[in-house]
Amino acid sequence: MTDECRQTRWENRTEALLAMASLLYLTLYAVLVLAPGLPEGWRNVCLAVLCAAWALFAVDYAVRWRLSGQGARFVRSHWLDTVVLVLPLLRPLRVVHVYEAVQRRHGKPRLALHARVVAYAGLSALLLGFAASLAVYQHEHTAQGATIRTFGDSVWWAAATISTVGYGDVAPVTPVGRLIAVGTMACGLALLGAVTGSFSAWLLQVFARGDDERPPGR
Repeated sequence: MTDECRQTRWENRTEALLAMASLLYLTLYAVLVLAPGLPEGWRNVCLAVLCAAWALFAVDYAVRWRLSGQGARFVRSHWLDTVVLVLPLLRPLRVVHVYEAVQRRHGKPRLALHARVVAYAGLSALLLGFAASLAVYQHEHTAQGATIRTFGDSVWWAAATISTVGYGDVAPVTPVGRLIAVGTMACGLALLGAVTGSFSAWLLQVFARGDDERPPGR
């Protein structure tokens, strides 16, 4: 069995587990941010589970690195996975892998496949927006001169930023908050590109197929 086959089998077996771990990580992070009065014992439990989830991500990354047989090239060829390992809240960005799979498909238009990418991108946008809201709120609501004082303000900011609208009525003032804003804008553009690119590719395939099936002389 080749290294690629072993890596694919590992990814298929761990996909569901890692998805649940990602949701658990995001949920516990939300609890820690939105419930500052949480008893110390429960806070420690949440932190321990967060660390365990991150350790699971690290093990998955290490195993895939080992099975790939690429050595140091794995980090460069899987840069998105490396970023997600360092910043687990960005795991929704893995939708890019699905988009790349669609781009490699040829033949007849497959609406179900493209629709799946659009749905996955939409879900990823929601998860990413929620994660960005939590991270910005955590660093902004107590900062001097901050315009993001409540979690509602943070959600409104995230929606405007990830959709690339950017009203500017609320904005981060801390260095960390602004760094998160830059990442959110970049992610918003990537997800928007995945949706529009996938739909456009499907339309082009439909029209191309129609031209091929048109009788000569018409």
